[in-house]
Amino acid sequence: MPELPEVEVVRRGLERHVVGSTIAAVEVLHERPVRRHLLGPAAFVADLVGRRFEGARRRGKYLWLPLDDGNALMAHLGMSGQMLVQPVGQADERHLRVRFTLDDQELRFVDQRMFGGLSISEGGADLPVEIAHIARDPMDPEFDEDEFARRVRRSDSGIKRLLLNQTVISGVGNIYADEALWRSQIHGERPGRQLSRTAVIGLVEDVRAVMAAALAEGGTSFDALYVNVNGESGYFDRSLKAYGQEGRPCERCGTPIRRICFMNRSSYFCPVCQKPPRGR
Repeated sequence: MPELPEVEVVRRGLERHVVGSTIAAVEVLHERPVRRHLLGPAAFVADLVGRRFEGARRRGKYLWLPLDDGNALMAHLGMSGQMLVQPVGQADERHLRVRFTLDDQELRFVDQRMFGGLSISEGGADLPVEIAHIARDPMDPEFDEDEFARRVRRSDSGIKRLLLNQTVISGVGNIYADEALWRSQIHGERPGRQLSRTAVIGLVEDVRAVMAAALAEGGTSFDALYVNVNGESGYFDRSLKAYGQEGRPCERCGTPIRRICFMNRSSYFCPVCQKPPRGR
């Protein structure tokens, strides 16, 4: 699942390549990616043709492209969604689902597994109502550290669950949660109530540091499913300290990294640097 750095890399690419372009034509090659447009694919096309992209914005893992009529094209990449900018006439990708013909290029939505999708948010240019409940992310200048610390320290939930709760803090997924917790030397099952304000603020700083490093390297990629708008994969997976490192020595203390099951996924941590809370 793409996390904030991957989505931000795509947003930046869209901002650079498609903002200011007018949509000359839209072709829906598979209906599932536009399933949230309740009036159907034909209405989806009609509502977009002739519109101009005015920006490229993001809240957590959600992207939206404000349009010149005050609406917005929303995009969620799901497990395998890609937004690719290609020259007109270039061969189609195998899992191409929706094609936007712009002034002199195409914007293509490619999605192998089709858990992602596109939709139109009426009046959503500033912030689509569909994602208004999503919290700000730690890279947002308006992210409120003090409020986040208060919410964490009032909770009995484990800190990793809180990091993954998009209504508490957005954009953090399994990979970057494990990486930030390793940096902060905090076990993911430690209840929020057991953390000091200083520890929580420090964890936020480590989340930012991990995400900034991932952004600098183009995001994390384990296969061909995540790419930026130019079709280039990210390489931050080469710098991971905890996630996916089961059995490898911790770079801090040398103890083998351990993996445990967590919410139908996996958590990776150092059992020495990140001591489990008592009773866990």
